[in-house]
Amino acid sequence: MVKENEVPASLEWRVNMPSGSSRILAPEESRQTCRFISILQSLVMGIILNIREFFQNAWTLAVNEPKKVIHCLKVGLALSLVSVFYYMRPLYDGIGGSAMWAVMTVVVVFEYTVGSTLYKCVNRAIGTCLAGSLAIGVHWVASQSGHEFEPFILQASVFLVAAAATFSRFITTIKARFDYGVMIFILTFSLVSVSGYRVDKLVELAHERVSTIAIGASICILITMILSPVWAGTELHTLISTNLEKLADSLEGYAAENFGVDGSKNVHERDSSKKLQGYKCVFNSKAAEESMANFARWEPAHGKFNFRHPWKQYLKIGASMRSCAYCIETLLGGINSNTETPEFLKKPLNDVSMRLSTSSSKVLKELSSMIKTLKNSTKLDTLVDEMNSSVECLRNSLKTFQSYQHIPTPDPATEEAPNGTEEASLKPTALSLMEIVQMTTLTSLLVEIASRIEGIVEEVKELATQAEFRDKISKKQTQTNPIGNEHEVTMTTLQKV
Repeated sequence: MVKENEVPASLEWRVNMPSGSSRILAPEESRQTCRFISILQSLVMGIILNIREFFQNAWTLAVNEPKKVIHCLKVGLALSLVSVFYYMRPLYDGIGGSAMWAVMTVVVVFEYTVGSTLYKCVNRAIGTCLAGSLAIGVHWVASQSGHEFEPFILQASVFLVAAAATFSRFITTIKARFDYGVMIFILTFSLVSVSGYRVDKLVELAHERVSTIAIGASICILITMILSPVWAGTELHTLISTNLEKLADSLEGYAAENFGVDGSKNVHERDSSKKLQGYKCVFNSKAAEESMANFARWEPAHGKFNFRHPWKQYLKIGASMRSCAYCIETLLGGINSNTETPEFLKKPLNDVSMRLSTSSSKVLKELSSMIKTLKNSTKLDTLVDEMNSSVECLRNSLKTFQSYQHIPTPDPATEEAPNGTEEASLKPTALSLMEIVQMTTLTSLLVEIASRIEGIVEEVKELATQAEFRDKISKKQTQTNPIGNEHEVTMTTLQKV
């Protein structure tokens, strides 16, 4: 007898398969191999697609901004020239084993714009000379005090100088103009003072490092100023004028989106949406404006700009533009709000709001043209007067609009009605109140934008005064010259032909 818990040794398992349905089962190892191959293929294809996308983005960047490609070539040329001092034996013997410092100088100080390169070169040269001279003096004092006290004096000098120089980096003026020089000062003083304890010819060592840094900085300055220079002042000048145009485009896009005719709203929908987002560039350009203004002060006179060009005034114009851009952002938020203003509420203020938006946009574009050409505008005062007159018209229309739009008072019959009927009668009144408030807010923002544009006008006029903008001479003024200069009339006629 076989017990219940025991399994007989002769027990066999059989699986009956129907005829014609025999199937060869793949082993588990082959399945894992196929899965591994598929994962490997997807990984390789992902890497190839990422590399392809990288090269496409690099090509697009090179085509859109060829100045950056030229900058890369200039860096390679500077490193090639400075490496000659290391490869050629006579030059290597002249500057010693510190020739590698010239290569390091080129890598560190060569920047995209001329102003940033000059900033780093001058700061590095001044910091290296001051730190080297101070380190040699401290080393001489320490050597005169005896061999026992020399390391203590050197360590105390490193501690005090490094702490004082680091504290100076928190001062606003030094941080803005000499932060890099202070950092190089700390580095050079520490290296020279510490290495002077083991090196006998400390003066020769300091001389070699100063000379190699001077060689590298000179090569960088010559190449960046001669071969296709990129001036930080010009970049800042272009950035400010472009941002003014983008603010004007945002106002035009808002006018077309909110106050345009129904049939023409969707004609240029893509262009209008792109114009609406132009104000965001003003928010993102604050750091670039500050760095460019700092670097532009290091540049010599170039192009249309003198040596003492008022670069700080550009920062004030940028701050005024950002103040205006905040209002434009709030204004554009009304387009995407859940509460839509009905057409019968827009209609009384539609034409006046459209006129104010258009006149404000024209003022901004005229300011952009004025900065771009560095010439005083003959139409600016007229455009500002038109904008102010539009503001007055909008205020008068807004007062008339608010006087006609009143909230209906409940009559006695409504007060005695049941609760459900009373709620139904008060609901449209609340909706009309929200619509009136929204329309009033949007028009008030247009008035505020116009007042902030006047602030931009004042800052631009101040720039024109400080930079001594030239006056524009129109063709009509040239033809009606009271002196009767025949040469100017002839040149005007030839230009027309």
